[in-house]
Amino acid sequence: MTGEVGLRERKKAATRAALSAAANRLAVELGVEHVTVEAIAAAADVSPRTFHNYFSSREEAIVASIIDWADRLTDELERRPADEPIWDSLQDVYLATLDDSADARARMVAQIQMVMANPTVIANQLAAFDAMRRRFAAAIAARTGTDASRDLYPHLIAGAAAQAVKTSMDLWAAGQTDRPLRELVADGFAQLRAGLPQPGRQTGRPAS
Repeated sequence: MTGEVGLRERKKAATRAALSAAANRLAVELGVEHVTVEAIAAAADVSPRTFHNYFSSREEAIVASIIDWADRLTDELERRPADEPIWDSLQDVYLATLDDSADARARMVAQIQMVMANPTVIANQLAAFDAMRRRFAAAIAARTGTDASRDLYPHLIAGAAAQAVKTSMDLWAAGQTDRPLRELVADGFAQLRAGLPQPGRQTGRPAS
């Protein structure tokens, strides 16, 4: 019975991922306003009814990969050694999922352009990122003996880490730097861990 349940859950996850990938691809290729639930379902080789078993709208399907990414990251975070410093755990978990390739950069640019052109998708993306932050905060609270329902610490750490990654991705995708994405993210984490010292002030000298 356990094997059957596991297989059923894997099939459901695969269908959800196929629908999300199809929704995202069509939105990038055609523009969100030209994408229908029927087209997404057809691209994933399922019925529109099946689509509605997983998502309430095309916009939700388009950003579902963020939620799924958050689930994978949280699962990995929860598997890290309990005595490992939380910043080490977060950095390793994030870096393991990042792709520095030129193809990945092109996909990210297209994704950002698609999202920014549609306010409804932006709203769904913000909601997805907020859900991701709350999941991370709960995992961080469990690791650090804090309470996510009342303590600032796990939320601040989760939010700061996510912002370091997002800011690095934005700069990298925009071509504002030739540094690899993983290097940018690692630098962002290092600056946060150091307390974000003002550039040029570490040794007491004014910035040049």
